[in-house]
Amino acid sequence: MSESVLVRCPVCRREHLYTAPRYPCVCGAPVAAPLDRLGEPSVVTHRTWADDWITVRCGTCEREDEWPHPELGCACGTILRVPVDGVRRQPSPAPAEDPGEGPGRGRKPSRAAFQPLAIRSARDAVTVTALYLRWLGYHDIRRADQRQPNGIGLAARGILAQVDPTVQPASLRDVECLWLTAMSESAGCVYFSLAGYADDARAVADRLGVPLFVLDLTGEPQPVNSLADELAAGRT
Repeated sequence: MSESVLVRCPVCRREHLYTAPRYPCVCGAPVAAPLDRLGEPSVVTHRTWADDWITVRCGTCEREDEWPHPELGCACGTILRVPVDGVRRQPSPAPAEDPGEGPGRGRKPSRAAFQPLAIRSARDAVTVTALYLRWLGYHDIRRADQRQPNGIGLAARGILAQVDPTVQPASLRDVECLWLTAMSESAGCVYFSLAGYADDARAVADRLGVPLFVLDLTGEPQPVNSLADELAAGRT
């Protein structure tokens, strides 16, 4: 069971009993960030990848992975970053794959079922995508070096993922830009959209070999094309 700590908002002085969320490790065991009972929460005023993610060790298999930093929304509107004992890590660039390697190369098959996380914000959409990529077998996930026209890019060894949390369906140009960026880095690519895809975007994705997923609000990525079906099944 996840531990709970008392968190006091430094703005309005309200007290909250906070329980750390648990996420599934690739071994199937639940992982929760170790909370610091003596630390003071900090107010989130702006976001960076280094602040939003921490390194946590799985107590079952001893694997270390990056997980979302615990946060709490106070009734006064303040977002609090809950103190933890985990070691913070700056992500380093992933080495490039050899040309011709697709998005399924160099990764281990996932064993446990994916555990969804409800999506209520753009940050949740990015978190779900990062967790899903880890479930697929990709690790050392970081922010992509190159920015795309819409959304947020994530990268791991051999893969670029685009997360589009906007209310507009992803366009043909969005899919093509992701594919071109991936080609320039000799990596595979995959697109995650909250609002789905335009018809011509789906057609070009099939032609270029880009798996497409829709992020539903339950946090379960849904394959849109056969390429996404194959990626989710581990057949790529």
